[in-house]
Amino acid sequence: MSKQQRREQPQKKQGAAAPGGGDERAVEDVLVKLYRCATVVKGGRRFSFGALVVVGDRDGSVAYGYGKANEVPPAVEKGVKQARRRLVKIPRRGTTIPHRVLGEFGASRVLLIPAAPGTGVIAGAAPRAVLELAGVRDVLTKCYGSTSPKNLIKATLDGLMKLRTRQTIEALRGVKIELPLEMAKARAKTAAEAASA
Repeated sequence: MSKQQRREQPQKKQGAAAPGGGDERAVEDVLVKLYRCATVVKGGRRFSFGALVVVGDRDGSVAYGYGKANEVPPAVEKGVKQARRRLVKIPRRGTTIPHRVLGEFGASRVLLIPAAPGTGVIAGAAPRAVLELAGVRDVLTKCYGSTSPKNLIKATLDGLMKLRTRQTIEALRGVKIELPLEMAKARAKTAAEAASA
């Protein structure tokens, strides 16, 4: 194949879904922080950019990526590409998380607390991006320590990865876990049966 023929062929974007493929998930991305770095050289300053991006499908899959380039759009593109390769599934219970959890990374700690339906996402910018794109709509958060966006995103993801559903815990322990309300109903049922007998 000659150079001319190669130039005329349409270039396929790497990581893009094939038309009608269907295996590519529809993910959204959010730019959390844009970093600008300046290198001083003989002719002046040379700038480069770093983009911290979070991607998710709002249905339990979420990840973050960090891309660096000499211009902003390529940096964002690299960050999105990296994040798409890292997507992980997180457990949810309805619109919230299954239980209270503390995520840690470096000097940052993020406490995630389940909330009642209609509460919304009560969080700072970095944890909010992760939680919303993960599909968590009702949650309370509190950040401790370092408030660096990179560390907060990693700490939030650490907390989400620590989450376990009731079914997972039952399978690991090999026992049936009854909640207080279920236990009260079971006691009332046995008491009613004993009274009628």
